[in-house]
Amino acid sequence: MTLSSLPLSYCTNVHPGLTVAEILQKLDEFTVPIQEQYAAPLAAGLWLAEPVIQEILATDTGHIHFAEEVRKRNLICYTLNAFPYGNFHNDRVKENVYLPDWSQPERLEYTKGCARVLSALLPDGAEGSISTVPLGFKQFEHAADFGDTCIEQLIVLAIYLKHLKEETGKTIRLAIEPEPFCVIEFTHELIVFFERLYQRAAAKQLLGIVKEFLGACYDICHQAVEFEDIPGSIRQITHAEIRINKIHISNAIELVNPWENEDGRTQLAEYAEPRYLHQTIGNLASGDLYRIVDLTKKFLLAPDPRIKETEKLRVHFHVPIDAQTLGPLGTTYQELKHALATVKELDYAPHLEVETYTWEVLPGNQKLGLVDGLTRELQAARSLLDTL
Repeated sequence: MTLSSLPLSYCTNVHPGLTVAEILQKLDEFTVPIQEQYAAPLAAGLWLAEPVIQEILATDTGHIHFAEEVRKRNLICYTLNAFPYGNFHNDRVKENVYLPDWSQPERLEYTKGCARVLSALLPDGAEGSISTVPLGFKQFEHAADFGDTCIEQLIVLAIYLKHLKEETGKTIRLAIEPEPFCVIEFTHELIVFFERLYQRAAAKQLLGIVKEFLGACYDICHQAVEFEDIPGSIRQITHAEIRINKIHISNAIELVNPWENEDGRTQLAEYAEPRYLHQTIGNLASGDLYRIVDLTKKFLLAPDPRIKETEKLRVHFHVPIDAQTLGPLGTTYQELKHALATVKELDYAPHLEVETYTWEVLPGNQKLGLVDGLTRELQAARSLLDTL
């Protein structure tokens, strides 16, 4: 029972890039200097949008050449973030990040392309992972057979990953990432979906392949925002024979007693911004939860009457994990500690990746000095892991 011995990874979806040249330029501008300051081996958890994957795979050897460019920079990569398909740095991303969903062939083909590229990037002896959308967004309309279509496409992907392993010798696993307000957001929804997936795979005599190549990405911020029992959640997933292939080491915002903390509400209102979706959940004194699909200034500053009965607000806004407080705001850092301690109990070692993609939209001067900020965050993550 141990944590991954691979170099800690950080997700490069924090950096914009829709061409190979832009991706390599961002590695030179940010990732290489971060590794130098971090003073330890560092993995680049690459985000390669669909146009980048298309460009890389435009030739038969494109993925080989791209991997060589990454290695020239003394970087390794063992995990990709294939959640955002298109431009993750548009002025407005919000719910569009969940498109295409897993019922659409574009999502399958993109993920297969990511796996092909990752097979060239993977160091010898290492296994790979690819995080992806939790099927789709609950607020969108879906066809009656949406779940079945997703299952069929995921089984096709599992078969592809098996063939890729036979061809290249590289094991690459998918990691479905639950997120608030998505088709899979709660632990019990993940388990119910995998039960359906396993039943269908068994009927096709493919259960072993599906269990080997399909699993979960556990984003600690997401499940903390849901007010889930984090250690219990991880153990339930394990009991359901769902492999956790990837852990996102991530921190959410928490505001305790928001009615009494006007400074906190005022500060939190600055985090309501137009690019990303910031799902917000309040924990009432009664023990009930209420849910808001996206944080707004009006909700906090009007304020909404529910705030008077709210004990805690948690917001899906990834904030640096070296911050246990943000002025009058708190974070879910304690949940992060509990999660990683529980991950250490597993009899295998999921990939570990710091994923704070929101640096560009942090209010005030927090967004300044990205190399220094990401380095501090990675060092804090390493220190935390070393204490477990």
